[in-house]
Amino acid sequence: MFNSSSAAKRERQNEKARLRNRETKSAVRTAIKKFQMTASSSDTSSVKEKFDYAIKLLDTAGSKGVFHANTVSRKKSRLQAQFNALDKA
Repeated sequence: MFNSSSAAKRERQNEKARLRNRETKSAVRTAIKKFQMTASSSDTSSVKEKFDYAIKLLDTAGSKGVFHANTVSRKKSRLQAQFNALDKA
C-alpha cells in the first residue's frame, strides 16, 4: 500500500488531524447556531455568553490552523454585526 514507513506514518497523522479538525469545525458551527438561535430570544445575558463562546472557539480554531485567519475574521465580523444589531433593537 505505502512505499515507505514514513508515508504510512504521515497518513496516520493526517487522519488524526482530519478528525481533530472536523471536531473543531463542528463545535464552531454549533456555537454559532446556538448564538443565532438565542439571539432571536430576549434573554440578553445568555446571548452575550453564547456570543463570547462562539468568538472564543473561532479564535482557538484560527490559532490552531483549522480555519484560515481571513475566514475567522469574516465570521467574527458577521457575528459582531448581528450582536450589535441586537443591542440597537
